[in-house]
Amino acid sequence: MFQHLRPALVMIITFTALTGLAYPLAITGIAQVAMPSAANGSLIVKDDKVVGSAVVGQTFADPAYFHGRPSAAGNGYDASASSGSNLGPITQKLLDRVKESVDELRKAGVEGTVPVDAVTASASGLDPDISPETALLQVARVAKARGLAEDKVRDLVMAHTGGRGLGVLGEPRVNVLLLNLALDAEPAGRSG
Repeated sequence: MFQHLRPALVMIITFTALTGLAYPLAITGIAQVAMPSAANGSLIVKDDKVVGSAVVGQTFADPAYFHGRPSAAGNGYDASASSGSNLGPITQKLLDRVKESVDELRKAGVEGTVPVDAVTASASGLDPDISPETALLQVARVAKARGLAEDKVRDLVMAHTGGRGLGVLGEPRVNVLLLNLALDAEPAGRSG
């Protein structure tokens, strides 16, 4: 009987070693050499302290900061609960949430068309980027809260707007964390 089980056991041990140890270690080693920042989470460091990741969104509620997309991941950008809301476009719960978000923007003085990403969560719920249009909607609020000229804040948004990948892939985007860090670096800064 063992003669029949032996080849199966040898294959299990061999492929476990190859696919469970050798391959992951090789890929990790290649990633650490070829792109160490991305392999380690694209961490953003300020004053020798990790303040976030360029690829995972964060919650910013203070009016002096740009706000990201709404998050469907747990309690706001909870990476352990990453997922979309899975609500369809005609689901009443989604329609109510979007209407509530639009109403809040209107109360804050936003006029005109509201970009979709200002009121809907991304598929992962962890999107670190917003559209330039959503960032520009927030310029007046951020400028007022920081005591900065709107033109200065608008220029920061434009300076932190990334283009399409390879010129054709995706949409232009603004990384919220990087933009907020640039705001903090402004000489006028926040007054409290």
